[in-house]
Amino acid sequence: MFYALSWFVVVALLALWSLAAWALHAVAVWTVSNAGALSGAASGAGALALPDWLAPWVPPALAQAMNQLMAGLGPVVDSLLRAVPALAGGLTVATWVVWGVGSALLLLLGAGLHLLVALWRHRGGGGSAVTVVL
Repeated sequence: MFYALSWFVVVALLALWSLAAWALHAVAVWTVSNAGALSGAASGAGALALPDWLAPWVPPALAQAMNQLMAGLGPVVDSLLRAVPALAGGLTVATWVVWGVGSALLLLLGAGLHLLVALWRHRGGGGSAVTVVL
C-alpha cells in the first residue's frame, strides 16, 4: 500500500513538473519569438528628459551624461532585440535538459521513498494489516 502511495506521489509530482516545464517553455518561446518586433522601440530612449520638478535638483552635467548614455545604448538594445529570436531553438534544448534533470531527480526521490518503505517494513514497522485510528 505504501509503495503504491509513494509512487503515486512521485508520478503526480512528475506530471506537475512536466506541465510547469511545458507552460514556461511555451511562454518563453513566444516572448523570444516576438522580441524582434520591438527592434525599433529603443531608438527613442535618447529623447527622454527629466521631469520639470526633478530638473532643478539634478546637476546639468549628470543629466547630459545620462542622455548620452541612453542615446549610445539605443542601437545596442536594438541589435540585441533583433538577435533574440534566433535563441528560440537553444531555449528548447535548455528546457529539455532542465526537464530531464528534474525528472531524474524525481525518479530518484521515488526510489528513495521505495527504499524507505522497504526498510520500514523490514524492521517490523508495518504489517500487512492497516490500522485506522479515528
